[in-house]
Amino acid sequence: MAWTKYQLFLAGLMLLTGSINTLSAKWADNFTAGGCGGSAEHSFQHPFLQAVGMFLGEFSCLAAFYILLCRDRQRAEPSLAPAQPFNPLLFLPPALCDMTGTSIMYVALNMTSASSFQMLRGAVIIFTGLLSVAFLGRKLVPSQWLGILVTMAGLVVVGLADMLGTRDETHKLSEVITGDLLIIMAQVIVAIQMVLEEKFIYKHDVHPLRAVGTEGFFGFVILSLLLIPMYYIPAGNFGGNPRQVLEDTLDAFCQIGRQPLIALALAGNISSIAFFNFAGISVTKEISATTRMVLDSLRTVVIWAVSLAVGWETFHGLEILGFLILLTGAALYNGLHQPLLARLPWRQPPAGALGSEAERENLLGGERAPINGDS
Repeated sequence: MAWTKYQLFLAGLMLLTGSINTLSAKWADNFTAGGCGGSAEHSFQHPFLQAVGMFLGEFSCLAAFYILLCRDRQRAEPSLAPAQPFNPLLFLPPALCDMTGTSIMYVALNMTSASSFQMLRGAVIIFTGLLSVAFLGRKLVPSQWLGILVTMAGLVVVGLADMLGTRDETHKLSEVITGDLLIIMAQVIVAIQMVLEEKFIYKHDVHPLRAVGTEGFFGFVILSLLLIPMYYIPAGNFGGNPRQVLEDTLDAFCQIGRQPLIALALAGNISSIAFFNFAGISVTKEISATTRMVLDSLRTVVIWAVSLAVGWETFHGLEILGFLILLTGAALYNGLHQPLLARLPWRQPPAGALGSEAERENLLGGERAPINGDS
């Protein structure tokens, strides 16, 4: 079935803004500028401040939701269902997971390449599958277990490509390994977030934009307050700032003042996360959740291509192999192989098999997607 112009626009918007989100964060990390008190030039390494910006972008989705709601109420026949009462504190636990996972990933982005950062996030399939079995009582079909095993193999290949391809002074081998491990560790937290959303939030039928905005509100407020004690917590070389504290927000603003392009990169990160969430939710609604997963995989290619073009990383053939293996694992887990197999003459479903097919679709999540698919 041919796509409409609006569907093509949504798909392009999701692909573009999803790519800009990671690339703008990496662009900010690559800048060097002097800090406060006349300190020497140093890298812009402020992952927790960047995470605050990301939550600000999510928080803006709440404004988008109320704009859509007001426009819908002015119509003769409103299309949005009346909002059911719910306790906003339900979003606090997943917001804390989002805050923790996002902060860890921004720390890791300082240590590894943008393409590896994006590829290794595919590890979330492993932990989401295992946690859904343990806490949601789901039964994974054989193809999903195979997808998890294939994803594990893909992670090994990508990690090997990182170790063999580390040849620059910016990222030492030990930093790259640490960064990769942090990304994978963060996916455990992201998987917990998804399970919490599935168990406590989806049943309340909250509009996705409202859900993203509410989580963004909690994340923005809590992490902004945490920046105060972080300013005084010693972190040694891990801090990446002259005072060697966990996060030096004043140093970040001084660097922005001396290098305005950092502000442009941060603005790109904030705005792209807002548009990416809106586009992702709209793609799921207007096209399908499968299309959203495919577009999410395609942005890895865009990020990798741009990183090569601007010289942020060097080409390594194992990255292509790792990406293809990860893509295969994601396709198996999400059931993308089923339409192909269904076309085979000996794979035609027998009469009365609709019940099992519906059950399989439910296990794969149907049209549901994580409330925040990027953080």
